[in-house]
Amino acid sequence: MNERANSLLGSRSRRSILAAAVGLAGAPFVRAQSKTAPEHHGAVLGHGGFRYRVDKLWSRADAGKVPVKDCHEMVQAGDGRLFLLTNEARNNVLIYDVEGALLETWTLKLGGAHGLTLHREADGKEFLYVTDAGAGRVIKTTLAGEVVMELPKAGKCGAYKETEEYRPTETAVAPNGDIYVADGYGSQYVLRFDREGKFISKFGGKSTQPVNPGKFMQAHGVAMDLRGEEPLLVVTERIRNEFNWFTLEGEFRKGVYLPGAYVSRPVIAGEHLYSGVCFGAREDDFRMWQGRGFVTILDAAGKVVSNPGGHEPRYEEGRLKVMLQAEPVFNNCHDVCVDRAGDLYVCQWNSGGVYPYKLRREG
Repeated sequence: MNERANSLLGSRSRRSILAAAVGLAGAPFVRAQSKTAPEHHGAVLGHGGFRYRVDKLWSRADAGKVPVKDCHEMVQAGDGRLFLLTNEARNNVLIYDVEGALLETWTLKLGGAHGLTLHREADGKEFLYVTDAGAGRVIKTTLAGEVVMELPKAGKCGAYKETEEYRPTETAVAPNGDIYVADGYGSQYVLRFDREGKFISKFGGKSTQPVNPGKFMQAHGVAMDLRGEEPLLVVTERIRNEFNWFTLEGEFRKGVYLPGAYVSRPVIAGEHLYSGVCFGAREDDFRMWQGRGFVTILDAAGKVVSNPGGHEPRYEEGRLKVMLQAEPVFNNCHDVCVDRAGDLYVCQWNSGGVYPYKLRREG
């Protein structure tokens, strides 16, 4: 199951947000104050210390010249530039500054570009890891788009039988350089390669059970979590509304259940975990509904502290209640990038070819 399958169109009723007009005069996106500003532009979203003002017109790219299809993921390089991955084969990567100016573009001509990971190596050089779920490819490039390595396909390196499906969706890189690949649209393993691209091991595999720690229904994303005493892998289990943590050897450690939230990849920034909710539930229907997306933010203990675009998280007797979209600011949130100032950039799948929205930190 993926973004293109087994999802129902959600209702997209539009309700006004009174806060949308508050404070626009002093906002850094004054250019958007016009009768044509999109609905919810300027709205304040979020809860507690994680509140944000929506800038839907952040991107200054010309859609006529630099179109996007789905904005899948975004990362920030050490020099502050933002790298956006799209599955528009004419321009897979768009490079921005933080105020939305488009600096340049390049492409690998990938029609299934899906996952984007930035890794800084021991010598300080930064590289990108791009997954193409459609073609089953994992490609390492420079920031300028030069290909420096491609991992072997699972059926060619001893990881899978030739007949097993391989459609990788995300990568994470360990402190020692080992590369972990989530096969989120394929056979549901997390594969481990060394820094030279040699296959080492795998863990996981398909599960059909509602609860089956260590196996996956959709291992959509993976990230390295360095907040604790030992590095851990955190893996998205989208269909079961979960994040699961593993040792680097693949031993299950813990899970966090997020009822109603069909989450995308985990993004660790500081002491918090951020994720886009690509699909959402309804009050009386917990299936995967399109058009019900929002952003969710968890603290280091796994507690949800804010849901920009969603209802405030509620716990009763220590159990998280179902999380739902509050206002239709977003359709299908596929990724969240957190910049060094704490602002967010929300990438969306199947949302009319929109560029990322910026959420400017208010509190």
